[in-house]
Amino acid sequence: MDWFVLFLVAAASIAVARIVYQVRRTATHRADDWDAKLIERLRRGGIDPFQPLPIDFFIAMPTMAAAQTVASQLEAEGYSIEMRESAEGGAHPVSVHAAKSMHLHVPVIQAASKRLRELAEAAGGRYDGWAPGKA
Repeated sequence: MDWFVLFLVAAASIAVARIVYQVRRTATHRADDWDAKLIERLRRGGIDPFQPLPIDFFIAMPTMAAAQTVASQLEAEGYSIEMRESAEGGAHPVSVHAAKSMHLHVPVIQAASKRLRELAEAAGGRYDGWAPGKA
């Protein structure tokens, strides 16, 4: 009887671990799909993917100090930065707008999104995506 219970506990642990892994993978995959879909929509709209395009990235941060930490890292990587503090407050009252001229290739944009997502989460913030900037 003890072996049977041990077997059930082990099987349940493996099942939970697989579910957690799949949920995390799906969340990352959705973000990557969003990047690819937006790039495809922009290309169909006439944007030349072979010419650099200004891209605006958005990050929400919990404090101005955390925002400045992220901003200094991004400036070192060639992004131009603007920061604003919201009067409304909330969990992430500081907005970091990072702009950089990039080619509109899916792997390039996905790598930038991944980098910004990791930087934001490491500092307690949230990556809010990107949009084409004004030329």
